[in-house]
Amino acid sequence: MAAARVLLSGRPESVSFAQSVCGLLGAGPGLGPWPTYCGLKRGQLVLSDRPFPGASARLPLQRPPFCPFSALDQQPRAPGAELTTNRGVDLAVAVVLQSSDQTVLLTRRTRTLNVSPNLWVPPGGHVEPDEELPDGGLRELREESGLQLPQGQFFWVPLGLWESAYPPRLSWGLPKYHHIILYLLVISQESQQQLQARIQPNPREVSALMWLGPDVAAAVAATEDGTETPRHLPQDLPPSVLAVELEENGGARPLVLPTPTLLRMTPATADSKERVSTGTKFALRLWLQHLSSVTPLPCGSRTHLDPGPAREEQNVGREEQNHPPTTNQGSGKQSA
Repeated sequence: MAAARVLLSGRPESVSFAQSVCGLLGAGPGLGPWPTYCGLKRGQLVLSDRPFPGASARLPLQRPPFCPFSALDQQPRAPGAELTTNRGVDLAVAVVLQSSDQTVLLTRRTRTLNVSPNLWVPPGGHVEPDEELPDGGLRELREESGLQLPQGQFFWVPLGLWESAYPPRLSWGLPKYHHIILYLLVISQESQQQLQARIQPNPREVSALMWLGPDVAAAVAATEDGTETPRHLPQDLPPSVLAVELEENGGARPLVLPTPTLLRMTPATADSKERVSTGTKFALRLWLQHLSSVTPLPCGSRTHLDPGPAREEQNVGREEQNHPPTTNQGSGKQSA
């Protein structure tokens, strides 16, 4: 088995690929999220439903209602449908980049990618072995968007954890990928216009990008996958959102994206229709909660995932967000 990336506190072995992480942590039949204590160091994530030595934050952990690993836990498997047992659960990080004028960056994955093609997501990817936060997220941000944030002009705070599978539903086929995604809010001192002027997307991974403000983000987050009908949507939503699409010749052009495209939910059968990923909707909800409840720290404040031992009395997310942990910023190290 490869080096353990996601572990449970008190267990030396990594979580098996075929096991639901939320289920192992005691998740019930509800939608969640579930309060989870976590510690991340040198590319490994340790999780528990109660405080443990080395826990550095208490974050909300959630999975989609149609999580295939949850379904497989509850039903017998047909012959030949066994999942691999010699793999663990991978660790990924996604950067919710907030501009000084309170918009966040989403990128559309190219149609040619093997995993989650044509989905709108924050920049992100695998955490490398021995990689620390926020280095992994900033590296992925740089590799996908070309953005390198100046030292001292941003701070960051962890938002939450998402259990991700691909394919996302059993009706699409048995899962081939299993990740825990750590959503990391990175708040820049620069405006959307300043950041946009420096963006140079990687065309192998990104086919378009856009900046979402709180109003549209709230509507996207309200279209919760797994429910029969979306939550109440505001009546004054704009009919479209302006994005930027990459051209085959390496240039870029404005893209008028119909707002209903962003409100689509995960279909029952496999397709690659353009939509916002379920985990991204979860991250947008957490971002909006953070935006409404936290007074931003002064520019140049330094934060990370190690405020000291996690406390049982912390409110999930809100306490962490009202008192963001502080330490050195990083600009991300170059990948090998």
